[in-house]
Amino acid sequence: MKKLLMASTAAVCLGTGAFAAGHEVNVGIILGFTGPIESLTPGMADSAELAFAEVNAAGGVAGVMLVPMRADSTCIDAAAATSAATRLIDSDNVVAIMGADCSGVTTAIASNVAVPKGVVMVSPSATSPALSTIEDNDLFFRTAPSDARQGQVIADVLMSRGVMSVAVTFTNNDYGKGLSDAFIGSYEAAGGTVTINAAHEDGKGDYSAEVGALAAAGGDLLVVLGYADQGGVGIIRAAVDTGAFDRFALGDGMFSQSLIDAIGDDLNGTIGTVPWAEGAGADAFVAYANANGVDPDGSFRRESYDAAALIALAMAAGGSADRASVAANMLAVANAPGEQILPGELAKGLEILAAGGDIDYVGATNVELIGPGEAAGTYREYEVVNGEYTTVMMR
Repeated sequence: MKKLLMASTAAVCLGTGAFAAGHEVNVGIILGFTGPIESLTPGMADSAELAFAEVNAAGGVAGVMLVPMRADSTCIDAAAATSAATRLIDSDNVVAIMGADCSGVTTAIASNVAVPKGVVMVSPSATSPALSTIEDNDLFFRTAPSDARQGQVIADVLMSRGVMSVAVTFTNNDYGKGLSDAFIGSYEAAGGTVTINAAHEDGKGDYSAEVGALAAAGGDLLVVLGYADQGGVGIIRAAVDTGAFDRFALGDGMFSQSLIDAIGDDLNGTIGTVPWAEGAGADAFVAYANANGVDPDGSFRRESYDAAALIALAMAAGGSADRASVAANMLAVANAPGEQILPGELAKGLEILAAGGDIDYVGATNVELIGPGEAAGTYREYEVVNGEYTTVMMR
């Protein structure tokens, strides 16, 4: 990929913030291209780059083209993620970052690099409730809702099905612990019983000991709050092979075609939740993505498109590629008042902003930023039927 901005251009775009038609500016995309969600991130990155390409096809932001620069968060290695983000910010001079993905590395990047250097981050998938209260100087945003809400949704799903007793296992990191705490608090408040709440480590070859402890505690089913490409699939495989459990409920990190491919028919009847959307914006994203060679059907792809679109529109609203200007205009373009903008309509949004008007970016996920850069969000309740994820309802 062509490297953006010679030193002099970088000084113009990131120092004074002035746009200069015909120039380019770097935007970062940092996701776990290796690690426990590596099957999810290519589609997320493609969706983000779809938004940037849409902006460029419309002539860029005031004539300035956006060039995405990918970096690997690994999802689990905070040091590696921080180093990758440092390269994006210091070497590639990105104006903002779409990402990161997993909650632990997102927190590390924000605290250690992005916030100290004044760089906006818009995560499509970091859902830990703890991110709501980090010291971010109004620089951290996310287009996926907090797991404080997902925990309640999973509890609601189970109670609606009459599941009154569960064993719980969670990946031993910020994401897993936060989602587990949120779920158990809501489930027990509704009258459910948690027989055991046990962490599991990713990267192990054998999870028979963990599953043995879960089976000994019992429960109507096993709640797995982990990753589809790591410990989560290992837990389910061991549970199926030993007959410990044959019913499962899953958090969003488990939603992946790779899980169905790995477990097969034994996954039928599994239920779960994942951030999703429906309505005009979701339909527009599906149509626009399909028309441009991007598969729209997967975890956090809608949220990734929206995160990238918000960055571009905030740049346009501020009339500047200055990092501080991007931060100052995020909420203005995401929320009412203003002309509603759907996927495939970024050119219209850019035109309105260039004329001094206001927009309300609805996007693919009905974007509405609340509180400290939080997304309100909706969830898809699904069930695996005949080897496919089928929608039960939206919550």
